[in-house]
Amino acid sequence: MQNVEINAATQSLLDAVNAIFPGKVELQFIGKLQNGYVRHDQAQAVQDKDNIMIQISDLSAPDYTASHELLHLLMTLRGFPQIFFAISTGEEQLDQQLMMLGTELYDTVCHIVVVSEQRKHGLIDSEIEQMYLKGIQATITPEPTPVDDKMTLRLLTLTDALVFYGDGNKAVNAQLAKDYPISFAAAKKLYALITEKPVDSPFTLRRNIVKLFKAFDEQLKDWGLPPINMTEFATISNVLSKRQLRLEVRQTFELYHSDMVDIKTKRRAYVGINRADGQNSFVISAPTKDNDNPDYYKAIYSLSVEELFKKLQMPYILR
Repeated sequence: MQNVEINAATQSLLDAVNAIFPGKVELQFIGKLQNGYVRHDQAQAVQDKDNIMIQISDLSAPDYTASHELLHLLMTLRGFPQIFFAISTGEEQLDQQLMMLGTELYDTVCHIVVVSEQRKHGLIDSEIEQMYLKGIQATITPEPTPVDDKMTLRLLTLTDALVFYGDGNKAVNAQLAKDYPISFAAAKKLYALITEKPVDSPFTLRRNIVKLFKAFDEQLKDWGLPPINMTEFATISNVLSKRQLRLEVRQTFELYHSDMVDIKTKRRAYVGINRADGQNSFVISAPTKDNDNPDYYKAIYSLSVEELFKKLQMPYILR
């Protein structure tokens, strides 16, 4: 482990996280690797009992990388919606790919807040911007003609890049438009959609995540590629008012019989779809043979939302 000195801005974020988190949060700088670019896979948060270790595996820009991870953690601790994966396609490799894609899309919307805070604290400068561009180039190759099967990854990476740079960085955006003309044009549409209204609360964050999930799939379909269907596959924690918590489940959610299975029970999954936005909000198992009757569903539908979430131990955020 390396002894890396962090700057005052990163230290203040670490202090802010430790002021909220009940255990201890530490930064760990592992190895000596310096690739000369920044990318989001250079750090991970690992929980060990009551403590969280943020492990930074590339020391090219330790303050940028550590602060980025700390801000994600701070958003979680301050009650912003989280992403969960409770269902499975039955194919482990496909599940892993879908979880990666869903998490990246979720993170892209979170980055609207994270990058804004990093810029506010002086943690992103022209040098970091150059290193970020190198990170893009290390992730995605320029578009060939005709295009190859890497368009999903390009769209994902470039939408996130627009969140990082904004649409005012003419030099970088001209370079991206030259190297990735089709995917960058599509990314600009997604970026416009998720920045139409500010992300200034847990509710607006969730709304933008769902908007991005749907628009991303529409773009893939336009290209003749299979959609990733995150509105069903990924569970996003709910942001509800006290009035909505008192409503019956039937008034707020619809149980959708999925072709996938509940990870916990390995039985067919029912996905609780939020009637307002069509997003997976919780997952329950199909009943056992003994319970498979109309009363099983009636009992769930007639619970209050608060009762159901308590029963499922499903976290939610109060508006």
